Amino acid sequence: MKTYFITGGAGFIGSTLTERLLKEGNKVITIDNFNSYYDPKLKEENIKDFLENDNYTLYQGDIRDRSKVREVFNNHKIDVVMHLAAMAGVRPSIEDPILYQEVNGLGTQNILEEAKLHEVKNLVLASSSSVYGNCKEVPFREDMVVDYAISPYAATKKANEVMAHVYHKLNKMNIIMLRFFTVYGPKQRPDLAINKFARLMLNNEEIPMYGDGTTSRDYTYVDDIVDGIVKSCDYVMNNDNVYEIINIGSNNPISLKEMIEVIGKTLNITPKIKQLPMQPGDVDRTYADVSKAKKLLGYEPKVSFEYGIKSFVDWYMKKN
Repeated sequence: MKTYFITGGAGFIGSTLTERLLKEGNKVITIDNFNSYYDPKLKEENIKDFLENDNYTLYQGDIRDRSKVREVFNNHKIDVVMHLAAMAGVRPSIEDPILYQEVNGLGTQNILEEAKLHEVKNLVLASSSSVYGNCKEVPFREDMVVDYAISPYAATKKANEVMAHVYHKLNKMNIIMLRFFTVYGPKQRPDLAINKFARLMLNNEEIPMYGDGTTSRDYTYVDDIVDGIVKSCDYVMNNDNVYEIINIGSNNPISLKEMIEVIGKTLNITPKIKQLPMQPGDVDRTYADVSKAKKLLGYEPKVSFEYGIKSFVDWYMKKN
């Protein structure tokens, strides 16, 4: 039995990861601040089935509060940290860049510093495909130069990768930074496109399509993301002197127009599309080269986009 500490543990990815780790017989410690970025009741719903499990412990707190983070490390002997907590989203980061810097910058350094002080050597941190900006070459490889972020959110994630390397180098901490590519599936946040578009279609409302529909994303099903996380945790616990940046994606970009069509087909609804100008900070495409993840972790994305959308829709219809 291992003890995992998951920040942002009540969120979309965090709660899905928690479910898997508990099923495998591990101890899971989570922290989440249940903020109002979206309805906190959705996060409460995500974790309600874990609360009676003796191997599950929840702390309600903010990663910017170092004393709260320290309390978690003081109370538990942690084998590996999985740091998912962050202010997410490109467009909101443009509206409030200071908040994003505080949560994603200071919050991440609090996790790194307390891990160092408590001699927790193994960490897996969430980065983002947003760091690639509008790189012209595809698919995106981890060795590409990513110094040209086009949103505050992307800049904070790149900064976290750099700071994590400092802690690795100075403190011999084993760290993997995972660049997630557009995660979707059951429990997806309501502000994200697939959830939002399904809701609009079911309400017979127009779908806002920014641009001409040719922008594309490497949509990655949440179970594939979680599999990459678990494999990364195993890797840092079983190897020494680790610092790696690894893409976790599907290696299969889907255009915006195709994404809307697949949701409509799954719901048996013809979408009403309202074409709008491209939004500031949005990238033209994301496309993950996952060869490094395959080589180091044995990662292999398994879920097709059509199957993933059907799973999301099945979950959504049960919940609404």
